Amino acid sequence: RTIYAEQTVSISELKKSPSNVIKKSGKEATAILNHNAPIAYLVPSETYEKLMKLLDDYLLAKKAEKRS
Repeated sequence: RTIYAEQTVSISELKKSPSNVIKKSGKEATAILNHNAPIAYLVPSETYEKLMKLLDDYLLAKKAEKRS
């Protein structure tokens, strides 16, 4: 599977020290790995909020497109 993050961390390391993992991630997304496969992504709140806004805009545009 493709990993969509520059940084990775094991689930064990996340369990051991979640605050440290968040601190190391900074403003970048971090893939959480289990047996070397991504199971989740740790995404900064600013990035998540931007993604949700983009998704909302996209869905509204699709709805408007259907009405035309």
